[in-house]
Amino acid sequence: MDLIYNICLTLVLIGAINWGLVGLFKFDLVAALLAGGGKFGNISTLSQIVYGLVGLSALYVGTQFVLSLL
Repeated sequence: MDLIYNICLTLVLIGAINWGLVGLFKFDLVAALLAGGGKFGNISTLSQIVYGLVGLSALYVGTQFVLSLL
């Protein structure tokens, strides 16, 4: 279970860094790596999958955090 948590936490951190870059510089790192352009809004199918995995990972990590408080 720790492996899944670590993978999800890594994806959440990648997502946070990506949104920081979007907010500060309007540069989308995921799109730059997977769709060939760094302009915010360019999205390929592979980018969409990565964004979905980041979102699901955030839900998982958040749930694990709340459960650890109980």
